[in-house]
Amino acid sequence: MACGSNEPKVAIPEGIPPGTGSPTPPIDINAPGRSADQLADWAAGLSDDIGIGTTALEAYGYAAAVMAETLPSCGIGWTTLAGIGSVESRHGTYDGSSVDASGQVAPIIRGIPLDGGPGVAEIPDTDGGTMDGDPVHDRAMGPMQFIPETWLKWGVDANGDGRVDPDNIDDAALTAARYLCARGGDLTTAAGWQQALMAYNLSGDYLALVRDRASAYSVGVRPD
Repeated sequence: MACGSNEPKVAIPEGIPPGTGSPTPPIDINAPGRSADQLADWAAGLSDDIGIGTTALEAYGYAAAVMAETLPSCGIGWTTLAGIGSVESRHGTYDGSSVDASGQVAPIIRGIPLDGGPGVAEIPDTDGGTMDGDPVHDRAMGPMQFIPETWLKWGVDANGDGRVDPDNIDDAALTAARYLCARGGDLTTAAGWQQALMAYNLSGDYLALVRDRASAYSVGVRPD
């Protein structure tokens, strides 16, 4: 709200699931190359207002569009993916990283060692350190913070480059959407959405934070 404006502040909806936000236009989800590029105009129209870079926003929108066509019973909105991306990595920009036009995040983002320390799960290494760079304990990887074991099971190539890469926000967003839909079932229900988010991160505080940010995106504003 501009200084001195009499316009009321946009109310952020409460409850779950968060709204699904501005609908994406029809696209060919199987178009050659980076199919998410078809959402460039849609993303550009929202990016400044909600504070998400256009490439990341295209990735979230494309992932939701793919699920709407391939698994319509899920009903996941791009806002949920954006809420997770915001919490996990500031949409691929954590600690100075950036997202290029192909969706690649650099420098790569890695979480702390999952060594069982205070407030941290203990997950011994599952990939020999080949993906996360740690041969002792697993670390979460990329803009959506997948551990190697989960990525190996659910990872998918979403930008048509022939690689399944946790450090590419297109791949990571669609992988997150697939995982959430599998774990929650119908994400248009409160129970389904909560079940999906708790499978992603077993924390009520995490769920509330994702919900708050996704709800802000759903009405076209930046989260507080």
